[in-house]
Amino acid sequence: MRFILTTRRQNWGEDRVMFYDAEGRLCSMLASWTDVPEQDLFAQASAGRSWFRTDDLLRLSSIMDEIVGGLSVK
Repeated sequence: MRFILTTRRQNWGEDRVMFYDAEGRLCSMLASWTDVPEQDLFAQASAGRSWFRTDDLLRLSSIMDEIVGGLSVK
């Protein structure tokens, strides 16, 4: 069965996907019953409040330091 995902959220303590059926009724089912990818734990915890992970920013900073250091004329 195919459907258009409307939203995904925790309902009744379960990870569920919401969609409209052929009659236009909003339905839901367990996300684990679908091929929808696992939700990222960071995205869940941040709930849209943060676009960047601390670990990723630290890694980016390290990479930038390497690039800038490599460009310096000695």
